Amino acid sequence: MKTYWRSIEELADPNELRREEARQEAKQKSLLLRGDERLTASSRRDFLKTLGFSLAAASIVASCRKPVEKAIPYLVKPEEITPGMANYYASTYFDGTDYGSILVKVRDGRPIKIEGNSLSPVSQQGTSARIQASVLNLYDEARFKGPLLNNNPVTWETADREISAYLDGGKGKSGKTVLLTSTIISPSTRQIIRDFISGTPKTEWIQYDASPASGMLSANKLCFGQWAIPDYRFDKARVVVSFAADFLGTWLSPVEYTKRYSAARQLRDGQKEMLRHYQIEAGMSLTGANADVRFPVKPSEEAGLVLALYNEVAKAKGARTYSGVSSSVDISGIAVDLLENKGKSVVISGSNDENIQVVVNAINQLLGNYGETLDWNTALLTRQGLDPDMERLLDDLKSGQVSALLVWDVNPVFNHPKGAEFAEAIEKLGLSVSFSERKDETSVVCKYVLPEPNYLESWNDFEPKSGIYSLAQPTIAPIFDSRPAQESLLKWMGKEQKYHEYIQKTWAEKYYPRQSVFADFRLFWNDSLQKGVFELVSPVEVQYNAEPLSLAAAKLEPVKPGVELVFYESVAMGNGKYANNPWLQELPDPVAKISWDNFAAVPVEYAAANGLKNEDVINLNGLELPVFVQPGQAKDTVSVALGYGRRVAGKVGEGIGTDLYPMLPVKNGIRSNYLENVTIEKVPGTVYELAISQTHHSMEGRPIVRETTLDEYVKNPEAGNEMRNEVLANSVTLYEKPSFNGHHWGMAVDLNSCTGCGNCAISCQAENNIQVIGKEQVRNRRIMHWIRIDRYFSESPDNPQVSFQPVMCQHCDNAPCENVCPVAATPHSEEGLNQMAYNRCVGTKYCINNCPYRVRRFNWFQYVNNNRFDYNSNSELGRMVLNPDVTVRSRGVVEKCSMCVQRIQEKKLAAKLEGRPLAEGEIQTACQQSCPGNAIVFGDLNDPESRISKLFQYKRNYHLLEELHTLPSVGYLTKVRNQA
Repeated sequence: MKTYWRSIEELADPNELRREEARQEAKQKSLLLRGDERLTASSRRDFLKTLGFSLAAASIVASCRKPVEKAIPYLVKPEEITPGMANYYASTYFDGTDYGSILVKVRDGRPIKIEGNSLSPVSQQGTSARIQASVLNLYDEARFKGPLLNNNPVTWETADREISAYLDGGKGKSGKTVLLTSTIISPSTRQIIRDFISGTPKTEWIQYDASPASGMLSANKLCFGQWAIPDYRFDKARVVVSFAADFLGTWLSPVEYTKRYSAARQLRDGQKEMLRHYQIEAGMSLTGANADVRFPVKPSEEAGLVLALYNEVAKAKGARTYSGVSSSVDISGIAVDLLENKGKSVVISGSNDENIQVVVNAINQLLGNYGETLDWNTALLTRQGLDPDMERLLDDLKSGQVSALLVWDVNPVFNHPKGAEFAEAIEKLGLSVSFSERKDETSVVCKYVLPEPNYLESWNDFEPKSGIYSLAQPTIAPIFDSRPAQESLLKWMGKEQKYHEYIQKTWAEKYYPRQSVFADFRLFWNDSLQKGVFELVSPVEVQYNAEPLSLAAAKLEPVKPGVELVFYESVAMGNGKYANNPWLQELPDPVAKISWDNFAAVPVEYAAANGLKNEDVINLNGLELPVFVQPGQAKDTVSVALGYGRRVAGKVGEGIGTDLYPMLPVKNGIRSNYLENVTIEKVPGTVYELAISQTHHSMEGRPIVRETTLDEYVKNPEAGNEMRNEVLANSVTLYEKPSFNGHHWGMAVDLNSCTGCGNCAISCQAENNIQVIGKEQVRNRRIMHWIRIDRYFSESPDNPQVSFQPVMCQHCDNAPCENVCPVAATPHSEEGLNQMAYNRCVGTKYCINNCPYRVRRFNWFQYVNNNRFDYNSNSELGRMVLNPDVTVRSRGVVEKCSMCVQRIQEKKLAAKLEGRPLAEGEIQTACQQSCPGNAIVFGDLNDPESRISKLFQYKRNYHLLEELHTLPSVGYLTKVRNQA
């Protein structure tokens, strides 16, 4: 049997780790009894007097007091609003990087929840953690309240008059005007920009991507004549080879790729085949953690590996091979696997090196993947920025060739390697305008700030892929005095037109004539707006040009000596744009399980040889960072996440972590994702505390994860799950078998489809009003997420296998928590749900101590309206995101997963009013509905035809700690690896 471990410490000495966990538990109990001195410098008496926080006080306060809620009645009720009933609006999320077609849940005029749009051919039903958390950005106090001139309020009329005069050549304007934007995929916006450029003297438009794909775009232009990225059909692939492309986490379109990837790995309906995934990378990414076969290598080795793979395929195909850089890693087996799956494979690279991307294109061409698993008909358009343009812009700014800069949805002062130079140059301009919605490092050096509204307050249209369109519509009136940047450009062109009207005009002229269903534009518009999406895909003829290959192969650079520093974006923070979002800050990294910080991930072997352990501090080329010993980190590499260290972001995001963007190297105008020849020095006597959550809850060494290989599964569908039959055969209990006459709700989790992205945790947090507690309390083992994603390592620590497992309340039919509560606050419902009566709970925590799954959470403090927890719930604006269907818990109260009982009741009531039974799949929990991998299924176990009943009959199904006979209502399908 495999040995699973959560950390290097557990692998080295599991007994000592458990003793340390026991000491930490005792420490928390001690702090509860005597007051936590770290919370205040005052005395214990003052502490108790102020907070009233003791065992007795917690019980009294929790039972007898409730936060005051203000209610303001409608004078004139809008027709579309029924109090207590939610409305859903189809819209679109695009922040210049991530795209998602979404549904916005609005209660009484407030957007409170984001869901995926199942009608979208791009994102479908599913979201990412950042898309889920975006609803909180709407209620961010760091948003600008109105237009500013030199950081002082100004009227829109004054700003328009002065800016228009300058752009028309007044006030000594001699140089050109540059409009600097993120990638624009809005057809209407692109037309406005073209009109603005043609109507404004000496104006240039530059697009900038904080997460660059410049090398890939340039390579595709050379090889195919396309400034675009092909559509990767992972669902059609049998083999995927990824060179450091984190396509399940942050690369290009992770929601869409996760959906397709998981579909190709499901084994639910008698399938005997599944996708095989090879990952070649330096740091352990989310994608690498899901790979069947993983090779940890230095970034500078990638060029040699890509060329070696090309040569192996080319030799088999009788094509020309190329000499040059070499590789020490034998990847001939990968080449054989690819050749056996011609037209059914995908080879990708996350490199920003044009030459590497040209060779990757050649590999896919030899394998016949274009037109099969790589599709140009629906090319991805969400990356259009070219790195050399930014280098040229900086040179023009410094030389005085630019007089006016309009900055829209980008923050180069923070996330460009030469941000300090940009800041200095922008401050010297005659005119600088930021359209930023919220405070950032670039807006503070601009003369004017003309804030645009949040995307949930805006109209817009999008074309994320060729021929696939979506619409965004406002779901709330603008909270602050903002204006769409498109309307600003129109006004400065002398056009008084609302952007909403401009979009309709564009669609009436460009798309309505090309469709054949609707005879009236208004019907076409309303249908597109209601669905949120519209398709007009046309075939694209693309010819491959092999000429760039020889030059690209000759330019590939060999592996470099020394240590290399690898830069990556985390799943939660990305490029740091929404660092002020506390939901994202508290979401643990999927692999390291660290929140509220970035860190230096160092290899296990290097740490052992140099006396490093977690929370030590090292100096990397003059920058100090805390250490995290990362299993799977490649030899002679260190990985650090970008997006941290914000200086201007808001009360939550400023000063969190360390800014690594200034260290990003720029080679020949192209940003690189790694730095060569890095020096590492340990800072003696210095410790930096990290909020690591993976070791919070111990299963005491009992078997939790179950897995097998595809070969074994094909021979025996029960492979990896043999223990279940043994448990069932020897199960003896004094309890009567529970029975449920109506519904019996349950959940199934497919470990083959779960990628560990953490989206479900944020979705649950938004749906159930789960509070943010901050770094210190996370370190104190008090993280409040109702669903956690456990991450387990197995095999060698130098290159381990990784398993992810979502764990929530198991809703046991023989629940150990229920019979120990002295006030019956944990009853079992007639439908199989383990309930939590908040107004009855007195906070004894007996239920927590008796739960073997460690899924119950205790409110140690009042997290709402508490200045010490100054996050979103400490202001009236931030509390607008709260779901009124779910109680906001008070201190001293236990909480846990409820299986979204409010959603269950809502659908049951709707079915009752309509006089019909509940339909299969009609009820979806928050975690299930937002999961991009379709890993979670919820339903009625009493219905033998329901999807969940059938999943529970699978040979792969098992329950956590089923030997305890708690009879969980949550089942797991064993993980199957497709190893070569």
